[in-house]
Amino acid sequence: MPESIKLVRIPSLKTVEDFRRHVASLGIELPCEDAILTGPQSPLAQPVEGVTVNGKRIGNRWAIQPMEGWDGTTTGGATEEVRRRWRRFGESGAKLICGGEAMAVRPDGRANPNQLIIIERNKKDLAELREILVRAHRERFGNTDDLVIGFQLTHSGRFCKPNDKQRMEPRVAFRHPILDRKFNVTSDAQVFTDDELERLIEDYVAAAQLAWDVGADFVDIKHCHGYLLHEVLGGHTRPGKFGGSFENRTRLLRDIVAAIRASGNPIDIGVRLSAFDFVPFRPDPALSRPGKLGPGIPEDFSQCLPYHYGFGVNPDNPVTFDLTETFRFAALCAQLGVKILNLSAGSPYYNPHIQRPAAYPPSDGYQPPEDPLVGVARQIGVVRQVAAFVKQRSRFQGLKDGEGARPTTASDSTDPSLNPSNAPVIVGSAYSYLQEYLPHVAQSVVRQGWTDLVGIGRMVLAYPGLPADALEKGALDTKSLCRTFSDCTTAPRNGLISGCYPLDKYYAAKPEFQRLKEIKKLVGA
Repeated sequence: MPESIKLVRIPSLKTVEDFRRHVASLGIELPCEDAILTGPQSPLAQPVEGVTVNGKRIGNRWAIQPMEGWDGTTTGGATEEVRRRWRRFGESGAKLICGGEAMAVRPDGRANPNQLIIIERNKKDLAELREILVRAHRERFGNTDDLVIGFQLTHSGRFCKPNDKQRMEPRVAFRHPILDRKFNVTSDAQVFTDDELERLIEDYVAAAQLAWDVGADFVDIKHCHGYLLHEVLGGHTRPGKFGGSFENRTRLLRDIVAAIRASGNPIDIGVRLSAFDFVPFRPDPALSRPGKLGPGIPEDFSQCLPYHYGFGVNPDNPVTFDLTETFRFAALCAQLGVKILNLSAGSPYYNPHIQRPAAYPPSDGYQPPEDPLVGVARQIGVVRQVAAFVKQRSRFQGLKDGEGARPTTASDSTDPSLNPSNAPVIVGSAYSYLQEYLPHVAQSVVRQGWTDLVGIGRMVLAYPGLPADALEKGALDTKSLCRTFSDCTTAPRNGLISGCYPLDKYYAAKPEFQRLKEIKKLVGA
């Protein structure tokens, strides 16, 4: 986006027709219904059919996305800020808590020194968080039989800061010609060995058992945003059993699932996946100045072609995606019995406009290089393609020989897309930037089957009651809508606790609020 082009802000679009005209002017596809529907009339009020999680049917089509907290104790336990957030998750009205919060499976895998850790010493706190959420939901909505709660399990890999808010301690899947410079990877000793990855599997198994013990319905095995397991998926250049071929790069997921099952743990499995990626971006130095970030441009990748350092990225033109392996991964999830496939994209660390379209950048980001609605439409369109793939595949497998199905041959048995299994529930992301028109678009994409559930992340920090207001009132409190100021990213990136500083009075009253204003002024975010 050239500096001279002025972004059309969503609040300036006063009607649905204004929104549609703007979408059309961008040449993108974002379906939008005329009004927010309430009660049984709303597609978002319908239970999810065909898949149960821990024996439960998900009661509506709203999901709360997992977010990384920077406000736990230094030992990975809960604080009042964490408890408050989980209480608000329960009050939201969403029937799928799709991970709740990113929980490190061991201390050195944290992205910050105050991230939750899912280990035995924190078991009581994690049980309390779940109970707070369930109790809040019961008090507000009555029924919790259709409320499904997951814990997201993660190792932050390249983005580890387990001991100091300012000091990177990265552990990586492979050496990356661009990201290594940015994230202090200087030695091959920082690359996980195969033996170390095999030992890491044990941590995921222990974490999954603890999640089951405290009442979680499923665990989300995180494969997104450049964190370790997502980076393993992009390890085309990595040697050994966890790199190179698609089979090797997905071995870690298969081995984690197999080990959880072998342990006797009946907990269900979900996966959050960055369905596609681009090369890293940076502020355009020609258009940057003190106190003003420039628009994002790709890092120079001319010496990295073909680009074999990501997942779902076109190796010949790495500012475009290639979903070939994304479809294979979705099929593998179905084969493994994964119940929930939650789709995101890119990384907030190196191409945030791809991952979380926003009007305003985080302090370590750049001004949007495109209208953020283009990024929203990109993710919604990819989720549409993946959802169509898994549903078509499920229908194909439901056919009997002689009714149009191609008989399975011996060679087919090595292709996971042809092995019978149930299709996972699909959750879509990147809806926050839609603001006033979030429910209008969400209704349409669910009605048309582009996704099964609509996930909201940072929006719920600002406005936890959005799902309930949409379903009960058919109207939103526009003063509470997230305007994508990115303070929920800028604050923790600068060592402050996570939260919505512009709209949540709880955070606006804290001393960190003034410090955040000073940081944003300094960097021009």
